[in-house]
Parts: sequence; structure tokens; C-alpha cells
Amino acid sequence: MSIQLKATIMMIGVNMFWGLSYVFMKMGLGSLGAFNIIALRCLIAFFIAGILFRKQVVNINIKTLTSSFVLGVLLFSVFTLVTFGVSITSASKAGFLLSLTVVFVPLLHSLLKRSLPSWTVGTGVMITLIGIGVLTLKSSLTIHLGDLLCIGSALSYAVHILFTGRAAKEGNPITLGILQLGFAGTIALVCSMLFEQPSLPATSDAWIAILGLGIFCSAIGFICQAIAQQHTSPTHTGLIFATEPIFAALFAVLFWGESFTSRDFAGSSLILCGILLAQLDQKRLFNAKFAHRFFYRQSETK
Repeated sequence: MSIQLKATIMMIGVNMFWGLSYVFMKMGLGSLGAFNIIALRCLIAFFIAGILFRKQVVNINIKTLTSSFVLGVLLFSVFTLVTFGVSITSASKAGFLLSLTVVFVPLLHSLLKRSLPSWTVGTGVMITLIGIGVLTLKSSLTIHLGDLLCIGSALSYAVHILFTGRAAKEGNPITLGILQLGFAGTIALVCSMLFEQPSLPATSDAWIAILGLGIFCSAIGFICQAIAQQHTSPTHTGLIFATEPIFAALFAVLFWGESFTSRDFAGSSLILCGILLAQLDQKRLFNAKFAHRFFYRQSETK
């Protein structure tokens, strides 16, 4: 088996974990508060990554700490929006809506550069918007709050990606990835103390959810991603990332008993087509995206 094939299989496995993360969030929300879940998943991943890459976090300067804090705040907003979104919408919808990040990144990049997006991005955005309408709009032409939160999470994630691309040029991306998890987890813990009653999981389902999110979807997932990306191209990796919402929908149907109607299928297919089309213009942007995603999804976000 070639190294390229091994890397591809590893990346597919990572996307399976991220697709499963939406089901884990649903499971955890049955007995834990949203901020509590975010705090536990981030801090578990932070300690695991910190132990494995302890040499990377020995020498830290003020600039790295500042950048990591900003990234941690953005990461906290991403997790907060998607976790609350998943609590009031389906896991399958959340997976497809969070993948809109792939469209938002080149769109925001064009806005920052004050230039028009390429035709591939523009067409991809139009197709994606149609898909969002088919997937989320009700008969009264209103969008469910949970869907809006997931779209907001995707937009926050896109901002996070662009900021990471800038910060990674001036610091070690692994160090940034580890520290941002610590900051995001700490902020979530404070919010949990203020608005919830923080606690450790009390049921087997809650333990499975938290350990799955913290160990498999965050720590192991991003470590494997970093290893696999050394042996494959950014464009190839980006196309594999497009399988995440498919896994999210599959696991939501299999393990959570969610229904997936013909309308859901049509809307999701349009979103996926728009994302794949936007991918064609992102080869230069994926390097920044992958550097920052070393220790993060919605979805997980991912």
C-alpha cells in the first residue's frame, strides 16, 4: 500500500470522526449543558495534545499568547454556535451547513482583498444558497433558528481560518493549535459556571459523547490529519473534507434515528456541489486552512 493511499485512508477516517461528532453532541446535550460540553472536549484535547507535543509549548512569547487567545475566542464562538444549533436542529443538517465554511473562506478572502470572487466561487455560492434554501426554508419562507446558528458557526469558522493563516506566519501553528484549545476550554468553563451547573458526565451516553469528542474527534482526529497532510496535496485533502457532511448525515440516520427526506437530499446535494465547485479556487487558501485545523472541526466542529 502506497503512502498516498495510507494518507487518503487516514483522512477518510478523520472525516468519519468529524461526521460522528454531531451525533456525539446530540448525545451529550441530553444530560450536559452546551458550555459544559465545549469545556470538557476542548480541555481533554488540550491536555492530550499538550502532553504529546510538550516540546512545542515550552518557549511561548507574548505575541503567540495573544494570537492564541484571539483564536481561542473565535474557536469558542464556533463551538458555541454549532453546539446550540445542533440542540435545536438535526445533526445531518448541521453537518452540511457547517461545511459552508469552504465557501465562506474564498468569499471573505475576496472581500478583504477588495476584489470580485472568481467565477467558480461566485457560481458555487449561488448553488450553495439555493441548496440552503431547499434544505432549511419552511413553507413560510423562514429559516429555523438552529439552522441560522449553524450557518453562523460556519462563518465564524471561516474568520478563524483566515486569522490563523495570518498568525501561523509569525508563530508555530502547532503551538497556536494547542493553546487555542486551552483558551477556548477555559472560556467555556467560565461560561458554564456562570450560566449552567458544570459537572462531569453522569451517564454512559454522556461519557461516550465527551470522550468521543475530546479524544477521537479533537485530539486524535487533528493529529492524524496533520500526519496525513504531509503525504497528500491540499486540493486532494480538501476534496476528502467534502465527505464530512455525508458521514454526518449517515451517522445521524443510523445512530440517532433521524429522517432524511428527498427534500433534505436535494438541498444537501446542491450544497455539496457548490462546495466542490468552490474548492477549485481554493488551492492557495487551503494551506492556511490546514495549518489552523491541526487541532480543530464542527464539526468539529465539525
